[in-house]
Amino acid sequence: MKKRHLAALLRQVRLEASLTQAQVAQAVGQTQSYVSKYENGEQRLDLMELEAVCDAVGIRLTDFVERYLES
Repeated sequence: MKKRHLAALLRQVRLEASLTQAQVAQAVGQTQSYVSKYENGEQRLDLMELEAVCDAVGIRLTDFVERYLES
């Protein structure tokens, strides 16, 4: 359940930033399919990857974690 919630929040913050999966992938040095996999809960992100994604979508990692914990 938490895995799905995290994946959904990753997708939500990307959409709020009006970015495509391909744009985020390029910003973090990954492929679009990699971004798709973590947004669907099929791939896990380590802390450094999560921070890179947060940077790419313009949200601080601490703010992302707070949103995750609040919802």
